Amino acid sequence: MQTIPEYVKCVQQTLADAGFTPYLVGGCVRDLLRGVEPSDYDMTSDALPEEVLHLFGEDAHPTGLKHGTVTVVSGRHPIEITTMRRDGAYRDNRHPENVVFTDRIEEDLSRRDFTVNAIALSHAGEIVDPFRGQEDLRLGVLRCVGDAETRFEEDALRMLRLLRFAAVLGFSIEEETLCAARKLRDLMGTVAHERVYAELNKLLCGEHVQRVLLDCPDILGAVLPEILPSVGFEQHNFHHCYDVWGHTCRAVGAVPPKRELRWTMLFHDLGKPQCLTFDEKGIGHFYGHTAISARIAEGIMERLHFEKSLREQVCAQLACFDDLFPPERAAIHKEMVRHGREVVGNLLLTKRADNAAKAPEGLARAQKPWLEAQAIFDLLVAEHACCTVSELALSGDEVKQIGFTGKQIGAVLRKLLFEVADGKLPNTKEALFRRAERLWRSGYGSHTME
Repeated sequence: MQTIPEYVKCVQQTLADAGFTPYLVGGCVRDLLRGVEPSDYDMTSDALPEEVLHLFGEDAHPTGLKHGTVTVVSGRHPIEITTMRRDGAYRDNRHPENVVFTDRIEEDLSRRDFTVNAIALSHAGEIVDPFRGQEDLRLGVLRCVGDAETRFEEDALRMLRLLRFAAVLGFSIEEETLCAARKLRDLMGTVAHERVYAELNKLLCGEHVQRVLLDCPDILGAVLPEILPSVGFEQHNFHHCYDVWGHTCRAVGAVPPKRELRWTMLFHDLGKPQCLTFDEKGIGHFYGHTAISARIAEGIMERLHFEKSLREQVCAQLACFDDLFPPERAAIHKEMVRHGREVVGNLLLTKRADNAAKAPEGLARAQKPWLEAQAIFDLLVAEHACCTVSELALSGDEVKQIGFTGKQIGAVLRKLLFEVADGKLPNTKEALFRRAERLWRSGYGSHTME
């Protein structure tokens, strides 16, 4: 078992010294038992919220008094301390109408979602495990505490958490739990979009996301209905041995666990079912599908309230997803000028993931030019190759001294930048200044802007 940090022990000891019985609960206990360092720590105890506030003074913050939760800051780390409780009736498939405080840890654990999250660890190191969560941890199984349908009817978000835990932990889902989630999946329509979005971000970045997407598109489709037309949609093309959804799942799993990449791969083929055509040989084609996919993605991102930065990143990746260029220095350098280093770096990753999710036969041949392009890209990055106007050795003021004015200045700098990327010019002040003078003498920019 992982060692519990001192800042956590300090809070436990303070509660114990005051006569209360603290327990670590939830994900932190699950991770400690797995030998994984928890990202945060949650506690429960028989101390009432007002007693916790009094005991920890200015380090305690009333973050959820209605449900008995106080956040205590210890060593700059927030720890949620919730009074042991029984939940009242759930009327909105999300929150209990009221809670009843208790001093029995078993009652508190009985209201939790899955057995692996219903284990408590006392201050003295005693494990309380009334639902055999340790056995499910050992087996790698996700199972609801008690009746699965009841757990999901209480809180519909638990169905999405089920998929998230499966994707992150790599655990299988117990049959009754999975059947209940399939039966009640439409209840997730009552869950706030922000909560759905938070779970999907974690799910998509899970190491085992591919299997979960392949196994549970019906459940996921309750919050992302746009994926459902792709499930079982055959591509009728020798480049693809999987249907659209099968390809999508494998493409998501083939890129690194960065949100902008995983969302891009989830979105990139959503438009295919809308634009299948056949040629004279009966081969399927999907002309224009990326643009349709981008429009579908925009709708999803707006509905789920993506933050602006991630939305822009995903849009940028989809906008250049179909770009083709040879594995040559000038071609890749110009692509970096058009889209930026980060976007092109991600583009190369998505290209390889897209290939990896098509058909095993011929994969090495398909990947070869993109691996060559990656090597050239890495070299350009290492060389700090000039990719923006601001990185040119010639400034706008210096271009202005030659005689250019207004929009001409930006147009000239942009032309110089592309000529540097094309290998026609070195990025030196002298060479760029001479080239700008020749452009001025030739009348460049006097009538049209390139």
